[in-house]
Amino acid sequence: MKITTKIIIQLICLGIVDIVIPIPILGIILIYVVLQKPPWFRDAVNKIYGHNR
Repeated sequence: MKITTKIIIQLICLGIVDIVIPIPILGIILIYVVLQKPPWFRDAVNKIYGHNR
C-alpha cells in the first residue's frame, strides 16, 4: 500500500473519530505538527512528494 493511501485512510479514521467524539482531534494534531515540526511528518511529506533533503 502506498504512503498516500495510508495517510488518507488514517485521516478518514481521524475524521470519523472527530465526528463521534466532540473533541477536535484533527485540530490538536495540526497545532502539534505546526508548532513542534515532528520528524515523522517531514518523512511523510518527503515520501509523498519525493524530496530527498
